[in-house]
Amino acid sequence: MSERAWSRRDIATAVLIGLVAGLMSGLFGIGGGTIIVPALVWCGLSQRQAAATSLAAIVPTSMAAAIPYILAGRVDWAAAGLLVVGVVTGARIGAHWLTLLPERVLRWGFVGFLALVAVSQFLFTPQRDGVVDLSWASGLGLVGLGLGTGVLAALMGVGGGVVVVPSLSLIFGASDLIARGTSLLMMLPGSLSGTLKNAKNKLVDLKAAALIGLPAIVMTPFGSRLAEALSARINTVLFGAYVSLLLLRSVYVALRRPR
Repeated sequence: MSERAWSRRDIATAVLIGLVAGLMSGLFGIGGGTIIVPALVWCGLSQRQAAATSLAAIVPTSMAAAIPYILAGRVDWAAAGLLVVGVVTGARIGAHWLTLLPERVLRWGFVGFLALVAVSQFLFTPQRDGVVDLSWASGLGLVGLGLGTGVLAALMGVGGGVVVVPSLSLIFGASDLIARGTSLLMMLPGSLSGTLKNAKNKLVDLKAAALIGLPAIVMTPFGSRLAEALSARINTVLFGAYVSLLLLRSVYVALRRPR
């Protein structure tokens, strides 16, 4: 990808999005790609470039956001390890598809992805004291969840937390906080794997990734503290409302951008 000239407006936008993404990452256990990708498209990147650059920005964001959860004992290490097995493979598959799928498919795929996440948040409330009950069946299920998450993460430019957090609670019984901490730890290897593949394909804007990722690091601790203070239901409703706003924005962008 050729080097892109960034205006002052673009730089300010990237830094602001990084701050917001960092707060959301700590609060919801996500990488922040659901706001990074639309913002980068608005700044002029293609959907393909935005997805790849977002994934690169998620590497430092998820690392910083995971630390408070780890220190508080809000991570299921075994579940995270099983998810990583699938995510690393899935991320490389998704990164390969990212170079092949048309822009229109990527844009509307992102819309459908956000719609699914928004609906799931309003229909289910996790328990604050739930834990993952590991067995052979649940272990294979976690690997499968990781595989699908890795593919989606690379295609959509997200860390995968918007898939893993509700899935860990709804399917595997994890509490909302353990789901968030485990998700953040899980997404680091997958994001790194997908980013290396995207960088090889020259899809990553490293300047944009740094402008977003570095400010995000500053805000992640505040998000994790807020998650601890709020109830599971309030956290879930807030996340559903947040994704719904992004969905409306993404539909607008998909409709107005030329094919």
